[in-house]
Amino acid sequence: QVQLAESGGGLVQAGGSLTLSCVASGGTFSWDAVGWFRQAPGREREFVAGIGGDGGRMILAEFVKGRFTISRDDAKNTVFLQMNSLEPEDTATYYCADRTFRATMNHADYHYWGQGTQVTVSS
Repeated sequence: QVQLAESGGGLVQAGGSLTLSCVASGGTFSWDAVGWFRQAPGREREFVAGIGGDGGRMILAEFVKGRFTISRDDAKNTVFLQMNSLEPEDTATYYCADRTFRATMNHADYHYWGQGTQVTVSS
C-alpha cells in the first residue's frame, strides 16, 4: 500500500511560479512511476507530467512543455513539479499518483492517489 501526500499549492499571480511536492510512503519508491494530474471544476482530470522508475524517464503534456518540469529525489521518496510562467488556465486541483515502473498519460493506469493540492493563478 502506497500513501501519497501533495503540498506546495497556493495562490499566485499570472507569470509566477510554484513547486509542488509529492511525498510517498510504503512500497519501493525507486521502482515506481509518479504522475501529476490536474482537475478544474467542471472539467475532466488531465495528465500534466510523469516520471518513471525506469531510470526516471519523463513525459510532459504538450501544454506545459517549456513551463513545467518534473524531477524526483528517491532518497526523500519525493517527486517535484516545478511550475513556471503560470497562467490562469493552470488553476486546478493537482494530484499525484503512483504506479509501477513506467509513467503513462492515462489516469486509469495509476493505482494510488493523493488528496490533491489547490493551485490558483490570478490574472
